[in-house]
Amino acid sequence: MSRLLVTGGAGFIGANFVRRVLATSGDSVTVVDALTYAGNRANLDGLPADRFSFVQADICERDTVFDLAGQADAIVHFAAESHNDNSLRDPSPFIHTNLVGTFTLLEAARHHRVRFHQVSTDEVYGDLPLDTPERFTPTSPYRPSSPYSATKAGADHLVRAWVRSFGVAATISNCSNNYGPFQHVEKFIPRQITNILTGRRPKLYGTGTNVRDWIHVDDHNAAVQTILDHGRIGQTYLIGADGQADNKTVIETILTLMGRPADAYDLVDDRPGHDRRYAIDATKLRTELGWAPTHPDFRTGLAATIDWYTRHQGWWRPQKDAIEAGYATRGQ
Repeated sequence: MSRLLVTGGAGFIGANFVRRVLATSGDSVTVVDALTYAGNRANLDGLPADRFSFVQADICERDTVFDLAGQADAIVHFAAESHNDNSLRDPSPFIHTNLVGTFTLLEAARHHRVRFHQVSTDEVYGDLPLDTPERFTPTSPYRPSSPYSATKAGADHLVRAWVRSFGVAATISNCSNNYGPFQHVEKFIPRQITNILTGRRPKLYGTGTNVRDWIHVDDHNAAVQTILDHGRIGQTYLIGADGQADNKTVIETILTLMGRPADAYDLVDDRPGHDRRYAIDATKLRTELGWAPTHPDFRTGLAATIDWYTRHQGWWRPQKDAIEAGYATRGQ
């Protein structure tokens, strides 16, 4: 049995990871989360008190982080400011959490000789042309295009430096776009689902030709568990489920699955610097560690996600109006 310190464990991917660990292993988990707007303590309701604890704190708080790391066997670092639009309006929280926070955690891992896993994004690699078969690999050059992706790229570089310079036992994973339960309603898929459920029209940036490589959050977290247990120290693993789809297809599929006309959405101005395409080559993860997705069909996963948001309206409705009001002021 291991003792895991999970940062950002009240957020979308982190909360699903915590639930998975407690359901599939005998490990105990301590979550540290600042509970900013994207963190929700309710995401962790009902977890076993004998194997789960929660600490509300900023990961830049050195004394707290060092104390918690000293009680753990491994740190799994999900905590991040992660919304591109927000990073374009104010990059400062991204510098604070994604860079200073990661530095603080790495120093704690170094001091206590604790295993460390960095959960990162494919956005650090920039974007790919729409008309080529090219995909990101672990050796793809870093070309971040937003303050968000730049800070995640910087955090990845810090991890590599701490492995080489100080011998920290760390791994990195870069994952494609996640979807599934507990995702904040500002994100693309839940925003469209909840727009329909509240009588609003879905919104599509530009012409919707931008392509994302979608993966169910449970598959992402299964991969993180596998890397944590079996990954080679100092290595980077890319996590993807071959789920490429352009945003127009995604929004039209959601509308169709919810019984609406496929064209019942509005076009809004494109986001500045909007990346064209992401695509992951997960060959290394699949062949070296034996991981494979259990939700390979994107349409089926979307249907299950729609069902979750339909059944859990009490979870997202309190924040929905404020989120849409913010988008409206920006014409989005």
